[in-house]
Amino acid sequence: GGCTALTGIEAISNGVKAFKAPEPQNAAKTMVAMGIVAMTLFIGITFLSTRMHLIPVEHGESILSQLTRQVTGTGIIYYWVQIFTALILFLAANTGYQDFPRLSSYLAKDGFLPRWMQNRGDRLVFSSGIVVLAVVSSMIVIIFRADEIAMLPLYALGVMLSFTLSQAGMSRLMGKIGQLKPGETDVTNVTEIHYESTWRWKKGLNIVGAITTGIVFIILTATKFVDGAWIVILTIPIIVFIFFRINKHYQVVSQTLSTKGLSEDDLIDVANIVIVPMADVHRGTLQALQYAKRIATDVRAVCIATTPEMHARVERRWARFPRLTAGIELVIIDYDYRNVLTPLVEYIQEVTREEFPGWLITVVIPEFVPVERYAKVLHNQTANLMRRQLHSCENVVVIDVPYHIPPVNQSEEVDAARDKVY
Repeated sequence: GGCTALTGIEAISNGVKAFKAPEPQNAAKTMVAMGIVAMTLFIGITFLSTRMHLIPVEHGESILSQLTRQVTGTGIIYYWVQIFTALILFLAANTGYQDFPRLSSYLAKDGFLPRWMQNRGDRLVFSSGIVVLAVVSSMIVIIFRADEIAMLPLYALGVMLSFTLSQAGMSRLMGKIGQLKPGETDVTNVTEIHYESTWRWKKGLNIVGAITTGIVFIILTATKFVDGAWIVILTIPIIVFIFFRINKHYQVVSQTLSTKGLSEDDLIDVANIVIVPMADVHRGTLQALQYAKRIATDVRAVCIATTPEMHARVERRWARFPRLTAGIELVIIDYDYRNVLTPLVEYIQEVTREEFPGWLITVVIPEFVPVERYAKVLHNQTANLMRRQLHSCENVVVIDVPYHIPPVNQSEEVDAARDKVY
């Protein structure tokens, strides 16, 4: 119960920015009201339970249910209290979905979580954080088979550790405030601080709070270690390590993309060449070839022929469009195996390495775009694999040229089409 009350305080402190202006004053009023209600309920339930000699029963009736039944009987008031207790517990469970997405957005903004977690969804909420919390909490419930007794050590340790760190951080902040002169203001990485004459009293209170919650954390760790506390002790350092690795990645990305000291001569030049991979000559590849001729004068159509028949068919169909294919080099690579990506990627890398070292070359990939959703799984698998491999190649730019496929029941040319489409 004490941990639950403390999480209510934490929920208010984490959501100060969500209050109506003036935010700090309204948050403080809400916290005082919550404290009065919580203390009244706690003292009242404790007093009545002691006077009535109520005993908690493991996997049985709760103390609140016993107390209500003793006071009101088993009439409508009893069930009314139970229903509202369940509703309050639902609201308590919803607290995590209110605070975690907001907290994760702050961490994402600082670079300790993926950037997409700071974006709001269509309903103006941090939908990514909600989904992540739902998945993780569902996994925990499944692993522990919805046994709240088994999950309680994880909850209690997490709460006490967060309060210990929070109080220690506030104590440090009060120390910085104490170094200011009256009327002086300073801006930290988190907030703007002002001199406060009561900083010594607040710092002492934070130190006492940090020591108290720290002692409780140590006691819980020692007494509940084999009951599941070891999971928290093991998981939290791993999570913190992941946070720092994510932050380090974003620092490297920022340094790599920085324009400090960059001149236009440092940028990579674009080679006047376009490579168009194709499996056959059809409308999709012809459209891609026409696009390629618009952006470069050196265009090469590359086909991996796995059979002599395929080699001859491509050459025959290529000759049917002399005006479009004029000035385009047709490169047919005979390959006995079905894995056409290997020789294709090797050819592109060879061109990049030997003919245009240090230049950007362009690869135009013809792509089918079916209207029916189910038909999408029937196409573009080779194109998707090719795109993934080329993205890992240095100095290679990939451009998709879509060719839309109409629905089967609306196409007038489906029955008349005799050429094989790949």
